Amino acid sequence: MNEKQRLATTLVNPSDKKSEKDYSKYFERVYIPPSLKDAKKRGKEEVKYHKDFVIPEHLKGMGEGRKFYIRTYGCQMNEHDTEVMAGIFMQLGYKPTDSTEDADVILLNTCAIRENAENKVFGEIGHLKPLKMEKPDLILGVCGCMSQEESVVNKILKQYQYVDLIFGTHNIHRLPHLLNEAYMSKEMVVEVWSKEGDVIENLPKVRKGNIKAWVNIMYGCDKFCTYCIVPYTRGKERSRRPEDIIQEVRHLAAQGYKEITLLGQNVNAYGKDFDDIKYGLGDLMDELRKIDIARIRFTTSHPKDFDDRLIEVLAKGGNLVDHIHLPVQSGSSEILKLMARKYTREQYLELVQKIKKAIPNVSLTTDIIVGFPNETDEQFEETLSLYREVGFDSAYTFIYSPREGTPAAKMKDNVPMEVKKERLQRLNALVNEISAQKMKEYEGKVVEVLVEGESKNNPDILAGYTRKNKLVNFKGPKSAIGQLVKVKITKAKTWTLDGEMVEEQIGVTL
Repeated sequence: MNEKQRLATTLVNPSDKKSEKDYSKYFERVYIPPSLKDAKKRGKEEVKYHKDFVIPEHLKGMGEGRKFYIRTYGCQMNEHDTEVMAGIFMQLGYKPTDSTEDADVILLNTCAIRENAENKVFGEIGHLKPLKMEKPDLILGVCGCMSQEESVVNKILKQYQYVDLIFGTHNIHRLPHLLNEAYMSKEMVVEVWSKEGDVIENLPKVRKGNIKAWVNIMYGCDKFCTYCIVPYTRGKERSRRPEDIIQEVRHLAAQGYKEITLLGQNVNAYGKDFDDIKYGLGDLMDELRKIDIARIRFTTSHPKDFDDRLIEVLAKGGNLVDHIHLPVQSGSSEILKLMARKYTREQYLELVQKIKKAIPNVSLTTDIIVGFPNETDEQFEETLSLYREVGFDSAYTFIYSPREGTPAAKMKDNVPMEVKKERLQRLNALVNEISAQKMKEYEGKVVEVLVEGESKNNPDILAGYTRKNKLVNFKGPKSAIGQLVKVKITKAKTWTLDGEMVEEQIGVTL
């Protein structure tokens, strides 16, 4: 055991009070490991709101002459966290780089949803070892959801001792201090808060592009689905104040952004934690629809919290798009109960009917997990039948894999992998079939497309998305990038549409 491990062990299992006292000053805010036990304690702490993010004077200019690189894994929330960290780096004087070889600080912003995501991160840490050995002054850090897991931090301490910095999802605003600690310390700096998490306003952001933007409206999740690690990595549900969100959206509109997506782990629970006002996502959307911005979306929804007020407001249309991502996970009430999803198949279908009645032209997409513990062939067939009945436009589909620390991980994973793969193949065949049918309906029609840039496959072709989030490829002038244009669809594929730009509207706009 080296000195780093010995000191870490002293702090993880402090049985020797003298040793703990000797090293407490050295490890002050330097070694705070994650605790699953603490993360499971909910409602014990008051959520604090901090209106202003300020970099201390003595840390300003820390990044002068230095470059940073952030690699992001996972969801839009992680992408948005990266935008915030980039903003902090820039305020410290760092400059961004697209090359790890050119970087003075490398951060891996990680995802804990699936095992495959974790394996990729550990693979990348290993891949960066030669670079770290070549450049000892390089700061190599791991942050995001994986950092909130005890097993991950323990593995890094044991197997990847050349990592300099580990921090979690709740203390991104502490990045200037943590970087300073990493430069000053000869040991690995670990600060992962397992507390509820505060709400920090006015954090700097470096957004990708100037067409679409993400806006966090809340953090955390209280649903505790048995397969999901998010409630432990992201903390309890805590909402930003509506006036702060509205101000941010107005600012984005003034800057010329055409589309915003409201983000939250369970965005439908927005406002339920307010003690002083009765105010939900529907009320917020009703305010935001009055702002001069072309499109407003939100993700991710939990069916249990999708209330009538939200449906009523979404039905008003305008800049509120008629595309809703509504994860169902399974079509079987028995499996939904094992997942602790807190609704039945019948309740989900009833919600879908409410939405379709209020918004007849709505486009619905979903998430589905196959091979959950104890899922029978009959229960899987219920998922297929629900998919057909709803007529989803598309779906993200996954094979179940246990996540350490979740209740489902204690269940016997008794569906053989070959069965899981066969079910996924059958589900994907159905998803592809219905998607192709839905896309075919667009041929000959004109759609409104928000042009995001050149196609990834052909620089002579432009690409953008419809209000229903359909990808459209078409020929057009580069001046159309960032604009809303009309495109006539000439060919439908399974997942994308081809078209030609038109000057005037023809037929029906979808």
